[in-house]
Amino acid sequence: MIVLLPLGLWLGHGALEKLALVFPLLLVLSAELLNSAIEAVLDKVSPEFSELAGRAKDMGSAAVLLLLVMVALSWGLILLPRWI
Repeated sequence: MIVLLPLGLWLGHGALEKLALVFPLLLVLSAELLNSAIEAVLDKVSPEFSELAGRAKDMGSAAVLLLLVMVALSWGLILLPRWI
């Protein structure tokens, strides 16, 4: 995020491209914060192993992964045509 956010602002041509490069990064950060909150609450409420708690943690991690794929796709679709 520290590297990609300024890079996205620099590489984007126009406001829409800059938004398309930076906004997914902010979504990943938001999802990661929510995932951390879910994990903290589940660890506090249910310190012993629970299958449902494990599934909730896995789903939060999967949401972060899907958003990281969205970052890769948006960056690739915007920047790859310039270099090919």
